Amino acid sequence: MKLKFLKFFICTGWISAVLISCGEKAERKLPIMGERDWVERTENGQTVVDTIYHTIPGFSFTNQFEEVVTDKDFDDKIYIADFFFTSCPTICPVMKKNMLTVYKSIKNFDDVAILSHTIDPTHDTPQVLLKYAEDLGVTGKQWQFVTGEKSDIYGIATKGYFIAANEDGSAPGGFIHSGAFTLVDKEKRVRGVYDGTDEQSVKRLIADIQTLRKEIVDGE
Repeated sequence: MKLKFLKFFICTGWISAVLISCGEKAERKLPIMGERDWVERTENGQTVVDTIYHTIPGFSFTNQFEEVVTDKDFDDKIYIADFFFTSCPTICPVMKKNMLTVYKSIKNFDDVAILSHTIDPTHDTPQVLLKYAEDLGVTGKQWQFVTGEKSDIYGIATKGYFIAANEDGSAPGGFIHSGAFTLVDKEKRVRGVYDGTDEQSVKRLIADIQTLRKEIVDGE
């Protein structure tokens, strides 16, 4: 039985972490963002209420190596998602400069990845994405650049990551999109949204990746 349905509106300026007190010790823990349901069930004769959190829906895209990439490839991984296009004349160069800082900070972590979605799949073929990645100095698959059908890209942007992404002939470059970096945990839940054009916000993201990794290890 569904008890309640609550929408949490996420924006770039959302506080990326909260403090949870445990006795006299305060332990930093990241919030779980997005829509959630509360569902009743019976266990051993007792009523138990479970919280069902928003998770990133299943997806299938093609990366810079012309390989199919699905949500299954991110099982048991923390990852950072963003949306861009290679010919973007406005915020994308700054975003990618800042994401490169994130990339360098996670190089030694096998359980952390980056997933960048182009919003201009007509131009941004796998070959174009590979050249773009190489120009950034990105090698391997820890940071993947993906393309796909426009409907799939725009759909997961808005419904999965709560990110604005669409075509707009009046916008510079012909597209509009958020500059947000979205932090996703190993259960596909959104744990933070950061301004990818702001260095201080990106520093918080890097710190929150460490917090999330510790949280998951402590919970195992």
